Amino acid sequence: MSGNILTVSPSPHMHGNQNVPKIMWGVIYAMIPALLVSIYFFGLEALRVTLIAVAACVLFEFLIQKYLIKGMTTIGDGSAIITGILIAFNVPSDLPWWIVIIGSLVAIGMGKMSFGGLGKNPFNPALVGRVFLLISFPVQMTSWPVVNPLFSGKLVDASTGPTPLAIMKEGLANGETVTALKTQIPEYMDLLMGNMGGSLGEVSAIALFLGALFMLFRKIISWHIPVSYIASVIIFSGILWLINPEQYVDPLFHLITGGLMLGVFFMATDMVTSPMAGKGQIIFGLGCGVLTILIRVFGAYPEGVSFAILIMNAFVPLINRGFKPVRFGEKINI
Repeated sequence: MSGNILTVSPSPHMHGNQNVPKIMWGVIYAMIPALLVSIYFFGLEALRVTLIAVAACVLFEFLIQKYLIKGMTTIGDGSAIITGILIAFNVPSDLPWWIVIIGSLVAIGMGKMSFGGLGKNPFNPALVGRVFLLISFPVQMTSWPVVNPLFSGKLVDASTGPTPLAIMKEGLANGETVTALKTQIPEYMDLLMGNMGGSLGEVSAIALFLGALFMLFRKIISWHIPVSYIASVIIFSGILWLINPEQYVDPLFHLITGGLMLGVFFMATDMVTSPMAGKGQIIFGLGCGVLTILIRVFGAYPEGVSFAILIMNAFVPLINRGFKPVRFGEKINI
């Protein structure tokens, strides 16, 4: 009898020289620019939160696989490290260590391993952990440290401050205009670079975009979800802005503030929790963009990326059913 064993695993299936560890470590490398920027703006606290989250995710995955599932451990594939980094990227840099550990446990235990591990989870584990923390610890999760760039020699008078999205959301709710509120937030170039309050990994759109270019070049992700997500945000928020520019902020503001770029490139594109076919991925991205703006503009939260992606994760089986890739050898009408 041959020593080869037929392995049956869940979709999606790809043929090529890529494998799970290569893909996962490629994503880790792509997140390094954003991590470095977060350390620059928030200091060693950003590194502390990241190391705690990564260590906790790897440890919890190992313990669950070894003592509960009692199967082969997969901590070497890098997926638990990605989950840890993404959890850190989605929380304030001064979040207490024990809350970071709780979020890591929920992400790995509830969001990933309860469904059987990598490839079987329907929802992005890091977002599951982030939303759990936001609901359970709303004060700690919405207290944002004021940026204080390293090497600047500047001191800050306050330890925490609102994010640009929160300033805009609260001000508009109180009847202020967009023009007046823009005087209270950093210039757009500062927003692009990351000089603003927020979760430690979401502040620099440029750093996140550089990581995305690396993943696109390595073919770790495709263009379908990022382009459709960004396009729907621009179109939907642009329509509202054209209707009333003093009540609705312009599309560029939405793109470079909050967790939109982090979600677009590093969480919505998760190949386990996103559609398989290109057309399905476009539908997925469009849905994420529309839901993000709906929540930001009309919802209770100033941010909507996490909820939008998780909601669309739930629709992935339906999208896959409606947009199946053509089977090899199947006749199609052109």
